[in-house]
Amino acid sequence: MKTRVLAAPEGLEPAAKLLAAGQLVALPTETVYGLGAAALDPLACARIFEAKERPLSDPLIVHLPDTQWLDCLARPNALAIRLANEFWPGPLTLVLPRQNLVPDLVTAGQKTVALRMSAHPVFAEVSRIYGRPIAAPSANRFGRISSTSASHVLTELGGRIPLIIDAGPCLHGIESTIVRVHEHGVEILRHGPVTEERLSQFAAVLAPRQGTLTPGSMQSHYAPETRLILLEKLGGELADKREADFPARTGFLLWSSSGKGLRFVEHLSSTQDLREAAANLYGAMRRLDEAHLELIVAERVPETGLGVAIMERLRKAAARE
Repeated sequence: MKTRVLAAPEGLEPAAKLLAAGQLVALPTETVYGLGAAALDPLACARIFEAKERPLSDPLIVHLPDTQWLDCLARPNALAIRLANEFWPGPLTLVLPRQNLVPDLVTAGQKTVALRMSAHPVFAEVSRIYGRPIAAPSANRFGRISSTSASHVLTELGGRIPLIIDAGPCLHGIESTIVRVHEHGVEILRHGPVTEERLSQFAAVLAPRQGTLTPGSMQSHYAPETRLILLEKLGGELADKREADFPARTGFLLWSSSGKGLRFVEHLSSTQDLREAAANLYGAMRRLDEAHLELIVAERVPETGLGVAIMERLRKAAARE
């Protein structure tokens, strides 16, 4: 299969037509690039699992074209409606009791469905033209580094899908926050751009429970092919430490260390800005991975605000199931 890459204005109508025909389209969201299919068409959604080599036990997030679809696909309570009104369109995914209209394949057979509305103007316009919900996990092979540009998608899925819409880099650079909505609070299942501090202004944040599978919930995820380890701040003795403890071709993903004298270095943020670090995370990991190194050493970031979401991704990238 030949994969076309079209700029946003040119690709909108072809994307909507492909979705209507049950085909796959990679398109940008404000978080990462998504691999879209008609959410209510099980055969179309099966193509997502095939292209990504994704296990059928991993549910998909469904993106709504407008809030009128919320009651069609889920049974929201008052808190869910309040959160949707506050954060949609935006990078918050709500896990809610599902309606029968949602295919079992989308929910991995669970009684809940994960829903959100994208704030990206390209995704929103394709959704408007198509007019129906779009299932759209990240546009990469399963377990790999998520794609934050069209070129990343082409590397991951070129030859597997018919169309990629190129609208430049994504704003946030990490996937949406996922919360399971209860009657009087929310349970954070995946940290993301909508932080716990922000959520706590609208709902009680409950202690996490076990039992719900969500996108990205497996232990090893968002991972480069190169082995990645996490360290605290590397400090002034980095050069000596590298010689003693690390292979010669080691890459460094740095937060606050300068990296002076090192050959393979990516900085998450030159000013220790967590928003910039989140936006740069996957691109920096991908560049180090493509350098064919023996090891990637990632420096921890502070676990406050967006730092919680960044560290969640780094821990999964470092895990080996």
